[in-house]
Amino acid sequence: AIAVIYYLQQLAQQHNSKILVRLVKGAYWDAEIKNSQVMGFSDYPVFTRKFNTDVSYIACVNKIAAANTSLYGQFATHNAHTVAAILEIYTGRRDFEFQCLHGMGRSLYDTTLQRNPELSCRIYAPVGSYENLLPYLVRRLLENGANSSFVNRIIDKNIAISNIVADPITIAAACKTSYHPNIPLPTDILGKIRKSSRGIDFSNPNELVRLAKDLDQAYPESITVYPLIANEFQGLAQLARVTVRNPSDRNEILGYYYEVDQSAVGWALQQAQEYYGLWSASSIASRTELLENAANELERQAALFIVLAIKEAGKSWQDAVDEVREAVDFLRYYAEQAKLTLQEVVLPGPTGELNKLSYHPRGVIFCISPWNFPLAIFAGQIAAALVTGNVVIAKPAAQTVLIATKFVELLWQLGLPAAALQLLPGASDIAGSDIVRHSSIAAVMLTGSNATAKAIAVDIANRPGAILPLIAETGGMNAMIVDSTAQTEQVVQDVINSAFRSAGQRCSALRVLFLQEDIADRTISMLTGAMAELIVADSYYFSSDVGPVIDAKALNSLHSHVEYLDSHNAKLLYQVSVNHKDVESGCYFAPRVYEIAQLSLLQQEVFGPILHIIRYKNTDVDNVISQINATGFGLTFGVHSRVASLSDYITSKIKVGNIYVNRNIIGAMVGVQPFGGEGCSGTGPKAGGPNYLKRLCHERMVTINTTAMGGNASLMSLSDPLID
Repeated sequence: AIAVIYYLQQLAQQHNSKILVRLVKGAYWDAEIKNSQVMGFSDYPVFTRKFNTDVSYIACVNKIAAANTSLYGQFATHNAHTVAAILEIYTGRRDFEFQCLHGMGRSLYDTTLQRNPELSCRIYAPVGSYENLLPYLVRRLLENGANSSFVNRIIDKNIAISNIVADPITIAAACKTSYHPNIPLPTDILGKIRKSSRGIDFSNPNELVRLAKDLDQAYPESITVYPLIANEFQGLAQLARVTVRNPSDRNEILGYYYEVDQSAVGWALQQAQEYYGLWSASSIASRTELLENAANELERQAALFIVLAIKEAGKSWQDAVDEVREAVDFLRYYAEQAKLTLQEVVLPGPTGELNKLSYHPRGVIFCISPWNFPLAIFAGQIAAALVTGNVVIAKPAAQTVLIATKFVELLWQLGLPAAALQLLPGASDIAGSDIVRHSSIAAVMLTGSNATAKAIAVDIANRPGAILPLIAETGGMNAMIVDSTAQTEQVVQDVINSAFRSAGQRCSALRVLFLQEDIADRTISMLTGAMAELIVADSYYFSSDVGPVIDAKALNSLHSHVEYLDSHNAKLLYQVSVNHKDVESGCYFAPRVYEIAQLSLLQQEVFGPILHIIRYKNTDVDNVISQINATGFGLTFGVHSRVASLSDYITSKIKVGNIYVNRNIIGAMVGVQPFGGEGCSGTGPKAGGPNYLKRLCHERMVTINTTAMGGNASLMSLSDPLID
């Protein structure tokens, strides 16, 4: 805050003016704490102890008072000690004012003004309808009713007045640590088992400038990628070269990769099968150590992977940072889970018998990852397969081979044997069906379309030998229900993020918004106003809100859907303006929102920044739930309501894997919100959840009759408390 005061002082002096500065403490403190934890910041932008905030406030008062020719202080506080400090600092002066919230702290200022009638105190109050005022007033009551609040403490007769008005500077100086002992740093919120991934605070200019420099230095001029196959495959010279282009600017060539042919596939499968025995015999400790080292190294090299996510996948800066964070979290989480869940378990049973359940790897796992999360999902699949003792054949999406290659190279550099993880970029018909049908494959992991999952399921059913597990996450027709009690501003922000962030190219993205008709017009008006502020541009620009869709095929698919909507009388409510100078050479699609009559109009998932709105009556909630369940998809769902009984009812009826109440429906956190759907949205188990690793293992049960060696020693040696 002091840095801002200095800036305002310089600004006032520059313009020969005087600026009114309102100084407040504690507002939205809890929201700042939560946001910092969610975003993985290195520290908090607020103090975690109340007395430190009080100290900072007094320091800021000193700076404002010293800049009396440039700044006019407006001090909003209900703390008697702070009021006394301000009076002391401004002794004999009147070039400031106090501010008091109507209904709170009035007695304090009545007393202050009686003793100092020359002073000014502005009484302020919120003005508006009850719908808008209720959340504000509840928050003020919570803040002023907190245990550390002066307003709360002053009426507690059990607290001595000397404690209430104690000098915060003295308290702070006597403390061994400035941090609250029960509020861990953001990266420590998960406890001692594992660290949460480290994020970047884009509101901090120092961090933003540092990242910009790192991205410029990390960006490679060009990358050429060959299939990463063990033991010197000899057929590389025969492979076809594919050009990798930036979806933000198709004229920019990022690099090249050589796609596999049948001989490369066969060689890689042979190497994997031959090496499986060695890798499966390695200890869980050594495999978890590899994942933990990879997480640390990925954070160290974050700039390279961030810039590749921006350039190759068209992600915004924030989405690219989140991509790396999620990959780091997957690595650490599956390492933690392996230690916790893969140990041999002794089960209870009859006396004279020992029953042991143990987990064993399956063999060669085929991992198929998507372009929309080219690092996070790619790394998550591989980490889960490797830590369970399986070896991996990885096929990244054709659009995002470069970032996948760099991750595999990172693992190899950390000591992972090449035969344990091989990367096969290429066309789906070669690196897909041929691999699935190969006799060495023991399981398939897929994040992709429902059609792809069904095709793989057919291949699995038709192959000879064992029935393979298919772990598939396949997208969704994701909906949100908003009732008349919802806070419109929050709804709009959550809808914007859910529907248009990442250009709508998330399997969890919001596709259908059900608005109760009572608030539909007001919500649509605010939503379209917010959409008007969106900037569609090259994702390498920090100012870009919506980047490109991944390629021309995706772009054409979205235009086809628009034609379909137009031909079925859908009403276009708003379309974002796209006029950036670089847009013509990229795969850009203007975010837009349509109003449709019923959900059945949508026949399939629409993968891009198109939101569909449907109005409903408050008596039709059950019908809305039935429509959503009838789609057959069940990935993500949201409800906005301030009536807990209604949101509880809706969440109990909806058949969806991930349900979010009064927030956006994207950005599931690994290990905190395990992610995965049901029905047409996936097979389970959930990625980043406690059941994921066991699906990649065989379970073996060993029962030993311990009495076979001459009797049940443990039973016969039991003591009797009455005798003993």
